[in-house]
Amino acid sequence: MSPDEALAAVVREEWGRLVALLLGRFRRLDLVEDALGDAVESAARRWPADGVPDSPAAWLHTAARRRVLDRLRAEAMAQRTEPLLVVDAERRGPGPAMADPGGLVEDDTLRLVLLCCHPALAPDVASALALRLVVGVSTADIARLFLVGEATMAARLTRGKKKIVAAGIPYGVPGSEDLPGRLRTVARTAYLAFTAGYAPGSGPDLLRADLAGEAVRLVRVTRALRPEATVLRALLALVLLHHSRRDARVGPAGELVLLADQDRARWHRDEVDEALALLDGLPPDPDPLTESYRLQAVVAAAHALAPTAADTDWALVCTAYDRLVRLDASPAARLAAAVALAERDGPDAGLAALEGLDDALPSSHRLPAVRGELLARRGDHVAAAEALTLAIARCGNEVERSHLTARRDSLRG
Repeated sequence: MSPDEALAAVVREEWGRLVALLLGRFRRLDLVEDALGDAVESAARRWPADGVPDSPAAWLHTAARRRVLDRLRAEAMAQRTEPLLVVDAERRGPGPAMADPGGLVEDDTLRLVLLCCHPALAPDVASALALRLVVGVSTADIARLFLVGEATMAARLTRGKKKIVAAGIPYGVPGSEDLPGRLRTVARTAYLAFTAGYAPGSGPDLLRADLAGEAVRLVRVTRALRPEATVLRALLALVLLHHSRRDARVGPAGELVLLADQDRARWHRDEVDEALALLDGLPPDPDPLTESYRLQAVVAAAHALAPTAADTDWALVCTAYDRLVRLDASPAARLAAAVALAERDGPDAGLAALEGLDDALPSSHRLPAVRGELLARRGDHVAAAEALTLAIARCGNEVERSHLTARRDSLRG
């Protein structure tokens, strides 16, 4: 593994744990994130020359810890006071990631997510912060998940971090009486983290199974605290059904394999069975968030229960999407509903359903990709190639972009 690959791997896999360790020691979110960023930059310069250390995560932790101490010394000097905080920090052991006197939460990742999900922060800001701090999702990919520009999302993240620092939001775990109030934001965060892993917006990987798997685990450990929470039951069913397909989504050469072409024998049937058991007997829910997850799980279950793509119950899928769009007419839901409609009623019906989505998805590559495919099915190859060209220009994922390029070139040929 090259130094660049090793650094990317440790940032992807260990970022949240490193943040939690440093926060537990210094209690300064502003310093911790800056120090970790500096440590990563230093590693990018030094590892190619010095070699990858035996423990890359420990190297980053040490480098970041030294940078925090340097900043604390500088602050103490600027205030012309004895740097007692520095001396104290140097003498203390690593300690727990966050205070949890009741032992309510043992999982470090969940502790940090609960910090970000403090009720003083708006739910969208809280989820975005958790994705950045805990999971290490890039600002650009977070912006894509929230359908806003990268600069807008960067400003939101900055304001959120400043609020945590300025308001003195504690780094402790909420008490058992306060925990239910944060579950919805935790659920949203896990859902977005799973989406970031299942369909990365940038980079060389078609999917990040590690990130998706961590999101599944986060739902499990949260549900263990509140097994009666219906929103977590519906969400766990949803993510398990999608996660079960991970091995079949990528071909031997790392290429994209569409759902209709996947080898269903490679789906993880134990996860499918667990999800179906969770979904069984789960009635429509008056809570919009819970019902949204349940309806999406119903769609995923329809695919899981079909022996082949041709056997998919598209009438059931369309009905579920109709209800989902009435519940939450988000652009993503409307796009998915248009795809299902095209499968049931033909490409013209799908194209008609795409009308009005361009303004809602001005930078999405998926909208022109879907439009291009439906135009190709209708026989309009010139217009289809034009739509796919736009999709290619917008697509930040290398594997998906290669797939779109091959599809466009086949139409031109």
